[in-house]
Amino acid sequence: MISGTGAVTGRTYPRAGAPGAGTAPRRTSVLELAPLPGAIPCARLHAVHILHEWGLRELAGDAALIVSELMTNAADASVVLPGRPPITLRLLATEKALVIEVWDHSPLDLEPREAGPDAECGRGLTVVAALSERWGCKRTGHRKVVWAELALKPPGGMRR
Repeated sequence: MISGTGAVTGRTYPRAGAPGAGTAPRRTSVLELAPLPGAIPCARLHAVHILHEWGLRELAGDAALIVSELMTNAADASVVLPGRPPITLRLLATEKALVIEVWDHSPLDLEPREAGPDAECGRGLTVVAALSERWGCKRTGHRKVVWAELALKPPGGMRR
């Protein structure tokens, strides 16, 4: 089912071995954008609106930062490729976690680096690691996906 904000909801995606994999009902939203600077604020705003729609308002702040960092990396890696292939944001919510995935077509693997105290860049993956329960990167064919997982708070409790 597609919601008014373009979010695909209520589908089951049994991808074995995927972050948050299982057979429980899931909510999914996919947004494909050109790798341009304007894509990052659009993706961030989309994520915040979707999380509010899904009743996951408490995750919106951390998710917005993670989306910004991952989309920026993907846009930077894709804008130099022939044809400027699109970058894709996928949000996946299960009963236990929110998984944020960002897909690109770059042939280059992630290279986490340590940023110096005066550096303007290089801290994005450190931010992702600090805000998420876990994160990673994998290749599927000609595409790369970088993902981060945020634990959902159980009803009436703290995050797991």
